[in-house]
Amino acid sequence: MIDMETSNQKPLLGGEWIIKESTPDATFIPEEFNEEQLMVKDMCDQFINTEILPIVDRIDKLEAGLMPSLMEKAGEQGLLSTSCPEAYGGLGKDFITSTIVNEALGGGYSFSVAIAAHTGIGTLPILYFGTEEQKQKYIPKLASGEWKGAYGLTEPNSGSDALSAKTTAVLSSDGQHYILNGQKCWITNGGFADVYTVFAKIDGEKFTGFIVERGTEGFTQGPEEHKMGIKGSSTVQLYFQDCKVPVGNVLGEIGKGHVIAFNVLNIGRLKLCAATLGGAKRATTVTVQYAKTREQFKLPIAKFGAIKHKMAEMAIKMWVCEAGLYRTAKWIDDKEHALLQEGKTFAQALLGAAEEFAIECAMLKVFGSEVLDFVVDEGVQIHGGNGFSDEYQISKGYRDSRINRIYEGTNEINRLLTVDMVLKRAMKGKLDLMTPAMAVQKELMSIPDFGDTDDAAFAKEIKYIKNFKKAILMVAGAAVQKLMMQLEKEQEVLMNIADMAIEVFHTESALLRVMKLTQKNGEAATSIETDIMRTYLYDAADRINKAGKDALNSFADGDELRMMHIGLKRFTKVDPYNTKESRRRIADKLVADDGYKF
Repeated sequence: MIDMETSNQKPLLGGEWIIKESTPDATFIPEEFNEEQLMVKDMCDQFINTEILPIVDRIDKLEAGLMPSLMEKAGEQGLLSTSCPEAYGGLGKDFITSTIVNEALGGGYSFSVAIAAHTGIGTLPILYFGTEEQKQKYIPKLASGEWKGAYGLTEPNSGSDALSAKTTAVLSSDGQHYILNGQKCWITNGGFADVYTVFAKIDGEKFTGFIVERGTEGFTQGPEEHKMGIKGSSTVQLYFQDCKVPVGNVLGEIGKGHVIAFNVLNIGRLKLCAATLGGAKRATTVTVQYAKTREQFKLPIAKFGAIKHKMAEMAIKMWVCEAGLYRTAKWIDDKEHALLQEGKTFAQALLGAAEEFAIECAMLKVFGSEVLDFVVDEGVQIHGGNGFSDEYQISKGYRDSRINRIYEGTNEINRLLTVDMVLKRAMKGKLDLMTPAMAVQKELMSIPDFGDTDDAAFAKEIKYIKNFKKAILMVAGAAVQKLMMQLEKEQEVLMNIADMAIEVFHTESALLRVMKLTQKNGEAATSIETDIMRTYLYDAADRINKAGKDALNSFADGDELRMMHIGLKRFTKVDPYNTKESRRRIADKLVADDGYKF
């Protein structure tokens, strides 16, 4: 058996949830937001409702000056400066609060894209990697909204393979400037930003970050792109033709641009999950309200079982997503504080914390973006023909959603990264996968334990989660042993294993959230949340089983394959559960609440 250590012995490291048991007491849940955090959330909601939603059509038409003016209004209310230290004009709030802001503003369609790009990739590279002089010059203006930020990494021929960029930088003969030549594409906020973080290769080799201001000689932009969705966000190409950037605007170390790009992406992935969650909540509420008023066969369609199933599944996926998101946000927040106590700087602490939980950030990005895609798709379906009309918000949400599975690293790249990072940590000795994996192999050869489950609350569910983790270890361990150095080329297998991990992490997060709520409020008050968790767990068992079988079938055969199929079936076995009735109860709560109000 796997020796699952409890997380109250010491804080979990990134990826350790696979081999160690977490406890409710050591798990942060959204119901624990403090009063200030709830006030910040309400302020964001009010801003979206009063400043953004009434003019979304104007925003989508890229009305000149409108988006920058809205960002300035947001800056006046402190919504751009949550994460910035007070020394640079920011509010200096904790990581959970900044995550709440990203979620609450996520229902703002194109505005949420512009503000997320500004506060994330538009500001954080300078805040984390800039010199003191650079931070003093740029961060206060970015925090207030006086200046807007953007980020130039992607090029026409380098998307996921960012380090293959062709933009070059050469030191001028007088040593005062770097001369940039090349182009960047898909630059959010590019049409109006004042300051850009741009990556180029010095002498064609050393991948390096630069701070480039609007108006710099040799720096121009292309016209606005015509996009499928997020039409109100500015997206342009940037052109550099003998662009003269002062040597004082080199960002970070020469040749270490990848450190900036990849570290900022870790945080961006979690924040993207938060934004997609906010968008999904708004889309669900819009859909529920429509279903209550749309009548067919003399009844509101919200009363039909097929519609209840759809609405409930929307709520289930969001609630589970939220559990995983804030569980991870608290881990990052705790790690940040621990690093600060060790004497690390603000930037070193947050970057170190985000890097520690890069595996979880990648999983959250995948899960959150796919939850939003599911929600808006079902939202259009519930709206019927009206969902295909621009007169209804859900059509805008549908179009806007699709980009989230592409940027901040495609979901395919993030799935591959999830497994790659776990295996690399195991190889470096940071994550002991071998011991529990060998224990699982030994268990496969033993007689199954058919003993009675503990009568304690949620004992069955705890056992299921332990078994799900064994399924991951069995499949991943067999893949490593069988494929060895060829494993990195078997992307389908890696994505199967990633899907198993993503499902298990979020199922466990949901269980821990329910357990903590039950301890606090009692079983009766947590009945709907328990319905959500058990319904998700029941369905997740089948998804884990399918992903595991697909992986095993790719590299095993004969008796070995049959044995592992038997083991996989054992590890993903759950008792029957009436998901129809639980979904009806969940849907009835959505209808009674007039939207998603968990």
